Amino acid sequence: MATEIRGYDPARSVEQRKHDVLARLTRDHDVWVATASADGGPCLVPLSFVWDQDTLLMCTRRTNPTAINLTPRGPVVLTLGTTRDVVLIRGDAEVVEGAALATRSADAFADKLEGWDPRDQPHWIYLRVTPTTVQAWREVNELADRDLMRDGAWLV
Repeated sequence: MATEIRGYDPARSVEQRKHDVLARLTRDHDVWVATASADGGPCLVPLSFVWDQDTLLMCTRRTNPTAINLTPRGPVVLTLGTTRDVVLIRGDAEVVEGAALATRSADAFADKLEGWDPRDQPHWIYLRVTPTTVQAWREVNELADRDLMRDGAWLV
């Protein structure tokens, strides 16, 4: 339900929010990536990404805490936007070696990152995140309808 609250823009419909989220996933270059170590130590880093086959594909050095926390797979939280235009994604990440990554996906990553192509660099790995939940909101008037995806399925 779209509601108006004094001082805020009118709430977007959930359909509009899904459209806006998909546009950001296509357009944006970087995402905040939150993971935790085996002992619960938090790690938050920005990584470049490409929206590829309904997943977010990123790359990092295999020795970085983010890669270690997610090897061979693990839960991750990703955020796009600002505090006044939030996209919050929870998902499952898996490590993919450059040689194992489909050519189409590696090409898409290299194209979006203007030619940077780590697929043949042994110290780098890809992280493929499959979203399980997606939430999006701008102001308090969008909080009630912020869930756009649950259990890996779009609700709209």
